[in-house]
Amino acid sequence: MSTDLKIPAVGESITEVIIGEWLKADGAWVDEDENVVVIETDKVNLEIPAPVAGVLSGVTKKTGDTAAVGDVIAQIVPGERPADAGAPKASSAPAPASTPSDKPARVTPAAQRLLAEHGLDAGAVAATGPGGRLLKEDVLRHVAAAKAAPAASAPAVSHSAPSQRARSIERVRMSPLRKTVARRLCEAQQNAALLTTFNEIDMSAVMGLRREYKQTYIDRYGIKLGFMSFFVKAVIEGLKAFPAVNAQIEGDEVLYHSYYDIGVAIGGGRGLVVPVIRDADALSFAQIEQTIADFGRRARENKIKLDELMGGTFSITNGGVYGSLLSTPIVNPPQSGILGMHGIQDRPVAVDGEVVIRPMMYVAVTYDHRIVDGREAVSFLRRIKDCVEAPVRMLMEI
Repeated sequence: MSTDLKIPAVGESITEVIIGEWLKADGAWVDEDENVVVIETDKVNLEIPAPVAGVLSGVTKKTGDTAAVGDVIAQIVPGERPADAGAPKASSAPAPASTPSDKPARVTPAAQRLLAEHGLDAGAVAATGPGGRLLKEDVLRHVAAAKAAPAASAPAVSHSAPSQRARSIERVRMSPLRKTVARRLCEAQQNAALLTTFNEIDMSAVMGLRREYKQTYIDRYGIKLGFMSFFVKAVIEGLKAFPAVNAQIEGDEVLYHSYYDIGVAIGGGRGLVVPVIRDADALSFAQIEQTIADFGRRARENKIKLDELMGGTFSITNGGVYGSLLSTPIVNPPQSGILGMHGIQDRPVAVDGEVVIRPMMYVAVTYDHRIVDGREAVSFLRRIKDCVEAPVRMLMEI
């Protein structure tokens, strides 16, 4: 009797997934607990293992299709394990299909969409993903390189009347990640009284520490001392002083947290994710940097675990890494606040009655005015400024 291969429950509030790469093709033998297919959620990618050993049969969903939690996407038929159990090779289609030798055997759905958008062949793009997978970043890198090719290779420009250019519209289903981002952003705007306050920070002290201890830090901890650990520590000092910013509204009650789980926005292979540094107040600067570096690496490989994205009492986002000078970040519900970091620029500022050039960063805190008063938000941001401009305050806890 055959056994159903179903889409499992993959997390709170997740009701549908996108079928990713089939690791085994229709008709292939699978061992018990062997991974059969990758599914993409709005947060992470997960591999579904075979519940029993047998032959994969009756695949109903191909790569890129949407499936609901609980849907049966294939059957596993019991039988004798063949000598060549590794064949046939998996493909992205629901039935066995030959793959040209000059093409990568594995193409992620996001990469496939970009290939189609730019009229590219998968075999023309260098794949750098795990196991030789072709990633979205690989396609974007290839397209950027093509645009940067010497102008001499371009055809001569005609100064005659322009011909009619073909125009088209491509309709692409929103990914679970993009749909969830859209929904949560709308919820944040509609269900909270959001307000943003701004300040600027002189980064001279932090930059001086990084220069002075750069190599020592690498030798001892195997990682660079970044800006983020200073801001995580400064945020914690601010949250301790102003607990409402670390709280959240639930019904007609306010929940005050006695812990500090800080979400850090990271750009990954499938878009922005916000993994959470648990009990960040108990970690050293080095431990925070190591945790963030690990999140960044696994985000690029789509290996962030679902539980690492859950919860969080406050978040930090750094638009400066993309060149942003100033922005108004949106809170991550049900949290009540988020800090936005931005690019560092040398600017003239007045210090002790003289104009000097200092490396300055604009910072912003968006907060839920239903629970956080303006005085608290402004003072919270001022506390962050004071801690970053004089890092010794964080060590002395003053």
